[in-house]
Amino acid sequence: MYLRSLPRAAKAASVCSSKQATTCVRSYQTTAARLAPSFSAAHHGPMTSQSQSRGAHAISNPTLAGIEKRWEGMPPQEQAELWMQLRDRMKVPWHELTLQEKKAAWWIAFGPHGPRAETPPGEWSKVLIYSAIGVAISSALFFTIHSFARPPPRTMTKEWQEATNEYLRAEKSNPIYGISSEGYKGKGHVQSKSAKSQGIVLEPEE
Repeated sequence: MYLRSLPRAAKAASVCSSKQATTCVRSYQTTAARLAPSFSAAHHGPMTSQSQSRGAHAISNPTLAGIEKRWEGMPPQEQAELWMQLRDRMKVPWHELTLQEKKAAWWIAFGPHGPRAETPPGEWSKVLIYSAIGVAISSALFFTIHSFARPPPRTMTKEWQEATNEYLRAEKSNPIYGISSEGYKGKGHVQSKSAKSQGIVLEPEE
């Protein structure tokens, strides 16, 4: 806006007579002085009295005292206001800040609070104890339910599985690399204990 007004002011000055030169110059200076604040505000933003007072005056020590203990208990609005004051103060040269302002600015930006909070003391002990209790309860439930379960079926005995191997050999099952192959030394389908060791009574086949 200020730059666009310069051609008009120059044109007006050129048409002035020698008698009106002083009047034209004064008119141009008045117009430029009136437009200068608008040009400054457009490029640098308005300077409010609140921001000027924040940047000019140091924050009192009682306001920043014990900020490490009070920060997380402060309402969000007060936290935002205090941080805005510190932000405005940090626009001045660093050596002009007080020691309390430097400590508070560093602690709010990088201190162990919020997501950076340290682990509470004794937390790992609680996790270990509760995990051990959970495992103990799960084991007790498993063995209790298992003790009331019925015995495994007769197909889950060594005798039955050995008979299955013999049947598969007789039927030439999987002769390439399986139980009927030449030189096979695997266990085949045998994976369980004998019926006697499991307390299973095998009924004779009819």
